[in-house]
Amino acid sequence: QVQLAESGGGLVQPGGSLRLSCAASGTIFISYAMAWYRQAPGKQREWVATISRGSGYIINYADSVKGRFTVSRDNAKNTVYLQMNSLKPEDTAVYYCKMIRDGDYWGQGTQVTVSS
Repeated sequence: QVQLAESGGGLVQPGGSLRLSCAASGTIFISYAMAWYRQAPGKQREWVATISRGSGYIINYADSVKGRFTVSRDNAKNTVYLQMNSLKPEDTAVYYCKMIRDGDYWGQGTQVTVSS
């Protein structure tokens, strides 16, 4: 039974940083690519970043977060991370992780609020 659990969200001032985590269980984590998405109130869920399976050497970011966000993975901990720097108010959203495999697996999300 695959389970994904996001954590690390919170309230941060513009220009600040947060590090999100997504812990996976019930699967062979190293075998699958992972992705981060976000959804702001009244908007569609949008893709943020993807990291390839294994060592995670193939990484892609949405234009809106390039140069500010960094995705990484620690296979020994079955966890993918999203380091978010230089945060802007428009980054405010619920952030979700997704396991890319046969079938869609999502976490419950973690709230990120960027405000002064």
